[in-house]
Amino acid sequence: MHQPDKGWWRNAVIYQIYPRSFLDLNKDGIGDLKGIISKIDYLKSLNIDAIWLSPVFKSPMNDMGYDVSDYFEIDPLFGNMNDFEKLINICHKNRLKLIIDQVYSHTSDEHPFFKQSEKDKENDKADWYVWADPKEDGGPPNNWLSVFGGSAWEWSSKRRQYYLHNFLKSQPDLNFHNIDVQNWVLSIADFWLKKGVDGFRLDVANYYFHDLKLRDNPTKKNIKEPLANPYGMQDHKYSINQKENLSFLKKLRNVSEKYKNSILLGEIDNKDLQIKYTEGGDKLHLAYSFELLRKELSPYSIQKNIDYFYSSTKDGWPCWSFSNHDVKRHISRWSKDKNDLNDLAKISCALLLSLKGTVCIYQGEELGQTETALEFEELIDPPGIKFWPEEAGRDGCRTPMVWDSKKSNAGFSETEPWLPIKKKQIKNAVDLQEDKDDSVLSFYKNMIKARKDHFRGIYDFDFISSDDLLIFSKGSSEKIICIFNLDNETKSLNKNNYQYNSAFPSNKLSIEKDYFLFQPYGFGFFNLR
Repeated sequence: MHQPDKGWWRNAVIYQIYPRSFLDLNKDGIGDLKGIISKIDYLKSLNIDAIWLSPVFKSPMNDMGYDVSDYFEIDPLFGNMNDFEKLINICHKNRLKLIIDQVYSHTSDEHPFFKQSEKDKENDKADWYVWADPKEDGGPPNNWLSVFGGSAWEWSSKRRQYYLHNFLKSQPDLNFHNIDVQNWVLSIADFWLKKGVDGFRLDVANYYFHDLKLRDNPTKKNIKEPLANPYGMQDHKYSINQKENLSFLKKLRNVSEKYKNSILLGEIDNKDLQIKYTEGGDKLHLAYSFELLRKELSPYSIQKNIDYFYSSTKDGWPCWSFSNHDVKRHISRWSKDKNDLNDLAKISCALLLSLKGTVCIYQGEELGQTETALEFEELIDPPGIKFWPEEAGRDGCRTPMVWDSKKSNAGFSETEPWLPIKKKQIKNAVDLQEDKDDSVLSFYKNMIKARKDHFRGIYDFDFISSDDLLIFSKGSSEKIICIFNLDNETKSLNKNNYQYNSAFPSNKLSIEKDYFLFQPYGFGFFNLR
């Protein structure tokens, strides 16, 4: 007997939609809510459990919606509140959960509260943001750096103080040490849960609080030479990851608990905090992990990161992903040969969907989409522009979905899209894959269905020692053995111990007389004899 499911979100498959790039129906070159609604049959056909919607709130779009100027309104670029409510209803009608991004650590500098806060030191919102006096020489109060480059402090000539911004200078950090700020944020959460959303993906959930003493961050050890982005040269001990985050997340969880089956999925770029923030059942339900968003794909890296999480917690829960809107697409990160792309797409799908935990799939991933190569003049992403060419930024993974190879702009829009669509991406269009049994898209559909049919409610998970293959088991009394060749060389495995399981899709697997033959990126699912 398998353990029963402990909430819909355990073992769920969540599909991330980047609204700007999904489908444009109002002909302005930017995706919108009506476009998402029109593709509900496609989304349902993927066999997913939930949609994660990146921000659609009113914003000047300096950081593509992660700079919010009104948390209670939909940005006209995407539609209106009526469109959003229609999306909730049609998702629920089709048994899909809807999770929305919430950006609480900072607002846009165009938010009315920041404008008021900046006026002087005495107004009602004066302490709603993180303000600090300059040093005697006029410099910023400490050495904290912005994720997007340069100092994390920006001078305000109006207030004659510096304000903190962990990202763009147009994204001032809220002061969570102020209880009024906390209560306001909780009211935002309550507003959207009351609308009927099924939970939140919490952007940078470990960034809410800062060190009140404004102590300098220490230098990160073992940095041999300056990095393209110096942010990685600091140990961000005081600017983020403060213990006060835990108490606020408990308050947020209390709001969430008022609404049946709603969840809190926190984005946390620290594996120890991912565990800490999800333990105990009183903070986050699960944490979005960064550990598999790296450059390395190997049996060692997979086992190391998975083992670390589960060996360090009794009840913490992860959400695994290989790609998202902030990193280079994994097919491009991991490919060693331009001819192996479809095989790499299939094995990465099978691997991700076999892991213990919740998983996220990023739009286009199901098409085997690669990173779009852009020219400098085509870039929009601020850090991409700043750090070019050493770091190309995030635009390459954000280019529009390719729906129909025969239509202009691959069916995404009738007008020029906000980011260009290249010929290489069009080759992976939905219309070229949806009726082909051997396509990456068909494989994703079949693998997600297999996960639901055979892995639902399974929490037992163990790695099996192997010199050159990644092997792990799922289940207790009836074990399913998952075997992956992550190398570009053929590997063999003696048949004595394993029996092939045809209930799951496989690829590049040959069954010989005495052994199984795994070609490069070959994999299969088995039972113990």
